[in-house]
Amino acid sequence: MDSDNKLLNMGVLIVATLIVAKLISAFVMPRSRKRLPPVVSGWPVVGGLFRFLKGPIVMLREEYPKLGSVFTVNLAHWKITFLIGPEVSAHFFKAPEADLSQQEVYQFNVPTFGPGVVFDVDYTVRQEQFRFFTESLRVNKLKGYVDQMVMEAEDYFSNWGDSGEVDLKYELEHLIILTASRCLLGREVRDKLFDDISTLFHDLDNGMLPISVLFPYLPIPAHRRRDRARKRLAEIFASIIASRKLAGRSENDMLQCFIDSKYKDGRPTSESEITGLLIAALFAGQHTSSITSTWTGAYLLRYKEYLSAVLEEQKTLMRKHGNKVDHDILSEMDVLYRCIKEALRLHPPLIMLLRSSHSDFSVTTREGKEYDIPKGHIVATSPAFANRLSHIYKDPDRYDPDRFAVGREEDKAAGAFSYISFGGGRHGCLGEPFAYLQIKAIWSHLLRNFELELVSPFPEIDWNAMVVGVKGKVMVRYKRRELSVA
Repeated sequence: MDSDNKLLNMGVLIVATLIVAKLISAFVMPRSRKRLPPVVSGWPVVGGLFRFLKGPIVMLREEYPKLGSVFTVNLAHWKITFLIGPEVSAHFFKAPEADLSQQEVYQFNVPTFGPGVVFDVDYTVRQEQFRFFTESLRVNKLKGYVDQMVMEAEDYFSNWGDSGEVDLKYELEHLIILTASRCLLGREVRDKLFDDISTLFHDLDNGMLPISVLFPYLPIPAHRRRDRARKRLAEIFASIIASRKLAGRSENDMLQCFIDSKYKDGRPTSESEITGLLIAALFAGQHTSSITSTWTGAYLLRYKEYLSAVLEEQKTLMRKHGNKVDHDILSEMDVLYRCIKEALRLHPPLIMLLRSSHSDFSVTTREGKEYDIPKGHIVATSPAFANRLSHIYKDPDRYDPDRFAVGREEDKAAGAFSYISFGGGRHGCLGEPFAYLQIKAIWSHLLRNFELELVSPFPEIDWNAMVVGVKGKVMVRYKRRELSVA
């Protein structure tokens, strides 16, 4: 009997201990275990993988109204937590690399950019390489680049007839690769090797597929062509670099900036690093500029009031400066700037930005809800979705460049990170000034020299592309003219 009582007492003690432990843990357990974000419903094991692959923006549109600005989607063994809106995304943009890292989530770029650059090096080296980019995009450098942009635009459009129809998307893509070749890759490429380089970059571009994100080294034909192109590009740039050094020749382009760059310990950049940095620069700028140029044109030709406004601005500048276009004159084009910025708000080419979380952190929504994001999660935000939030932008799906005008400035009224087409914070796009100047140089020339009319339906968004752009052709009828300054 005593043994039975002992067993009973021991059982009661164990149960009581478990209950007390449970109660204690409810109060003292880490908050991140109590306030995890809501999870998007999905299938066992794979979670929301199929919904995500079907289109992240579609998923965001469905889940944001139900779950709010912070939620997690399980993709097989990955957990991606979305932070949507400036109230919850500040840590995403401001956190140090030790807490939120780019390197792990962008490893798929390494075969394209090459070894020893950007996401294939540790953060301290990457910061030095980003310094090389920054120095190559200083105002004194940009002024020289603008002269080349203007020259390329004048030369390209001189080949148009007095009237005709063109696919604006194709024309702008081609012009921007020409401009980028001149400003970034150098005169040797633009004058003698453009067709070769263009073909090689095409193979590089086509080697970056959705499956490449998960399996960048998968032995498929597109990846093999990518690797051959990368090797050939390295050989071409090594030859150009050696030729410049042997002749003691210096040029005003990004290639020269990288040749002249040195790390803090005094080590010069290697030929392999220079090639990788140039490829990264061209990838960062080519698609985004051509896509944004096309959307800008489509919207201007759709909304005559804004077309009239930018034409009037061009007339004003021509009365003031004549036909001259340079860096400072482009900087005066505020109306055109707002039209480009609004096209970018509606159509940021990079629809998702990613980081890998190495530490727990907390966020508070604008409704006051607090969530703890555990380390190990992939953290994401979406410019394509966040740029259209109705509590920040009035009538957010409408093209309205005046929302950025002085006195209204909707992007500033809601605080930092309300407009994230170029990212922001620690990893904001270094090429933003270059992009605006390039698009302004092209469109100021088109506006001054041609009457334009959109003759195809307004374009749709190509959600299937790695860099989300314009679907199909954008057919435009043009007629050459002299813009009156009267």
